[in-house]
Amino acid sequence: MININDYRYDLPDDRIALYPLAERDRSKLLIYRGGELHHSVFNKVVDFLPDNSFMFFNDTKVIPARIHFTKNTGAEIEIFLLSPLLPSTVVSQAMSSTSETTWTCTIGNLKRWKENTVLQKSIGESILTAELVDRESGDVRFRWNGNASFAEVISMAGETPLPPYLKRKAESSDRERYQTIYSHYEGAVAAPTAGLHFSEAVFQSLNEKGIHHDFLTLHVSAGTFQPVKADDVRDHVMHSEQIVVSRKNLENLLEEKRFVIPVGTTSMRTLESLYWFGVKLLMNSDGIFDIGQNDPYETYPSLPSRDEALRAVLKMLDTKGLDAIGGKTSIFIKPGYEFRICRGLITNFHQPGSTLMLLVAAFVGRDWKKIYESALENNYRFLSFGDSSLLLPDLKA
Repeated sequence: MININDYRYDLPDDRIALYPLAERDRSKLLIYRGGELHHSVFNKVVDFLPDNSFMFFNDTKVIPARIHFTKNTGAEIEIFLLSPLLPSTVVSQAMSSTSETTWTCTIGNLKRWKENTVLQKSIGESILTAELVDRESGDVRFRWNGNASFAEVISMAGETPLPPYLKRKAESSDRERYQTIYSHYEGAVAAPTAGLHFSEAVFQSLNEKGIHHDFLTLHVSAGTFQPVKADDVRDHVMHSEQIVVSRKNLENLLEEKRFVIPVGTTSMRTLESLYWFGVKLLMNSDGIFDIGQNDPYETYPSLPSRDEALRAVLKMLDTKGLDAIGGKTSIFIKPGYEFRICRGLITNFHQPGSTLMLLVAAFVGRDWKKIYESALENNYRFLSFGDSSLLLPDLKA
């Protein structure tokens, strides 16, 4: 049994950062290096990175996923986009649709949305409509006139989907600040918040030290905020998220003597999923990139090395003539997990008893308590808009 109560801690409400700092890179930085703790400021992160570091960033872009419709009666219906169904379940394809799309959503005030009632919202010179397709599952069909893509439509019609624990309404400034400066591919309903600290100046300092980086994509879903309700962590059902990895990602990983540091838990989950996809390919799987939450915990006769697994994925790309591959992952990184690719991690401070807290505990072991106690004692700000940490568990101080 892995008891979720062993991964809880007391987080006072006043330690949750409701807003970001005025300057992205001025947040505090806690460095955990081989069991020792140090404190600094994020714009000096380059000073604590190993010389052979190679960083991976998640370039997903947060969409304005919260849309409010007002009925003729004055009742307000809130629709929160979760995942696309039509014309494709692939986020990028659904976002580029120019006439209609169907998404699974969570719906606020659902009881006031009667059957066969079509909601309408004016967006510029166009009209966006919403029709309830399946009340039980929350499937909603959106239609609009004009030639705009759905991405453009919700940019005008939607609001920034701030995390529920912030307990405040989205403001205009959140459009920029709840977004990394390198966000590119639209589809996330939550930000990869470890990347919020990176500024142009920080990237410049990385370049000057010769620390290289690359981008991969995981479209963060609302499931990232799903609490662990089961007493035994192993009974928790993980959410699935769409990922895209490129040939360039693989080639960079296969470069010798690189110390791989993902920026954020989403980048870490993507990289570790890549290893398990390689394992499946070597076991003559169907070639579908879909990593289940328990795949790493199955019993295998033997497991390939990191490079063997990555080369298997690269070979598949070569065979199919692809430069990138999309897939899904529900990988559940919890205490007991053996990391195959990642050796460091940049991440914020997470909610007590969350799947992200379990990931951190899996990476640093029991020292997660020491790290979080130190952050609390030194007045660090927590969660999405909070401060940062650099975790290097296998390096000596």
